[in-house]
Parts: sequence; C-alpha cells; structure tokens
Amino acid sequence: MPASSPPPRAYSILFACPTGLSRSQVFVDFSASYDRMPHPDPRLEESISQIWDQRLHENPSLYNGLKFRFGGYLVHTTDEDLGNDSNVCIHLGLTDYRTFVGTNLSPLWEKFLISDENDSICGQHTASPLGNGAVVESADGKILVLQRSYNVGEFPGHYVFPGGHSEPQEIGISCHIRDEDTRNSSCLNDKVSEEMFDGITREVVEEIGVPAGSLTYPTFIGISRRLLNVRPTAFFHVKCHMESEDIRRFYSNAQDGYESTQLFAFSQDELRNVASKMPGCHQGGHALYELMVKEQKIL
Repeated sequence: MPASSPPPRAYSILFACPTGLSRSQVFVDFSASYDRMPHPDPRLEESISQIWDQRLHENPSLYNGLKFRFGGYLVHTTDEDLGNDSNVCIHLGLTDYRTFVGTNLSPLWEKFLISDENDSICGQHTASPLGNGAVVESADGKILVLQRSYNVGEFPGHYVFPGGHSEPQEIGISCHIRDEDTRNSSCLNDKVSEEMFDGITREVVEEIGVPAGSLTYPTFIGISRRLLNVRPTAFFHVKCHMESEDIRRFYSNAQDGYESTQLFAFSQDELRNVASKMPGCHQGGHALYELMVKEQKIL
C-alpha cells in the first residue's frame, strides 16, 4: 500500500525570526488605513450583528472589546538571515471582538475573503485582530501549555499556549484620533509597540498566575496565521525563573484561571506530540519555536 500523505498544514507562517527580536527591533504603524473595509454585500454586513447576537445568547459571558487589527508588516534587514540588525514594522488598525466573531469566526467567513495573493487585500473585509501567544519555558526546561475551558469563544477544550490579545484600552486608545503632528503619531506608535510586549507578559501572568518578576522580557519570534478563519497571532518566547512544579501551585490562583481547565508542563518531545491538537495558529507558534530552537543549536 502506498504511504499515506501527511495531513495538510493548519497554518501558514507570515513572518519568522528564529533569532528573536527585542522590543527595540519591533516597530508599529498604527493607522486607520489598516482598519477593516466593509464588504460591499449588505447581507454579509448584516450577518455580523446577527451572528454576534446569536453567540451572545448562547454565551452571555462574551465581551465586545476593542482589538488591534493586523494589516500586514514590513521587514527591514541588512542580513539575509534576519540577524541583530533586523527590525520589523507591524501595521495595525482597530477592530473589535464582535466584528471578529461576525467575520473570521462566522460560518460565512470565506465569503468575506477576496481572491488575491496579497494577504492584506485578501482579508480586507475581515476583522482579523492580532492575537498573541507565548512559548513559556520553565527553569527546568519544560514548556507551559494550557487546556482551554469549554466556556471560551474559540476552540474550547484545545491545548494552547498562554495568550490572548494586546489591548488598545490599556494604553488609552478608544478610537483613531486624526493628528497631523508626526511627533504625536510616533509617540503613539511606540506605545502600541510597547503594549505588544507588555500585553503578552500580562496574559502569561493572568492565565498562569506567576509573578511578572519571574519572567524574562519577551522576545518576538514571528507571526503565524490559522488557515481556518484566517486568524493571525504574534508569538513570543519567554523564560520563567521558576520550576514547573512551583508554577503549578501559582496556577491554582491565576486571575484568568477560568479560561482554562489544566496546566501542562511538557518536554520538547512531548510538546511535538500534542502540537497537532492545537488550533492552527498555535501549531504555527510551535513551528516558530522549533525554528528558534534549531537556530540556537546552530549558534
């Protein structure tokens, strides 16, 4: 019998930096030009409210908060291998969770897409909030993975890395403000970039329960996108100075512990065995981590 072909990938890697990028190498262009464009079909637009109302009826705990919308990126580098002289500029607009549920997570999500090789054009009618995820390594070399609660909006019961979203409202953003002063615009871009790093640290602290002081500053390792629902997620590598057994004790009192049912501490080999059970964007996060590990072995 012919060998069976491997299952198709559930993700694509939009950007990978195996050596990792620090905060000073990650820039943001925050602009209304990266906001979602309404679809020309009014029935599709109306379906957003209908689907949100239905989901809210099924799960009253859902909350419609502002999110940063992913609008693409530009890489600047003087090194083909994305060395220390590299930096990336991430393009971000504004969207909200309601529109995410009504476009990306809609049963009609493919109808919101445009057939175009340019990712930004292809998904211009989707909310596509930029999620975040952290590959957290404990002091004894284990990788921390959560099993999601069955009450969450996306992939209930699945294995995931800690994460969620950076929050515009954490840095005082409630809407776009037209400002011709480039100094103010540059300052806001810096604040958004900083929130990308602060946001993932906050997610780890809230979901796992460890003190922020036990974590290293995040290193940005890339962006993956789940093929199902075209869901983009930025991934970071973080080390925790605590051993996995100590981390488990903190997890029992985690602020957002209700979002998950269990914390696992996997070896790299164990993680490879469960990665296929993750949502596609987190499978991509694991692939980005593997690229980082491979790069470290070479160095």
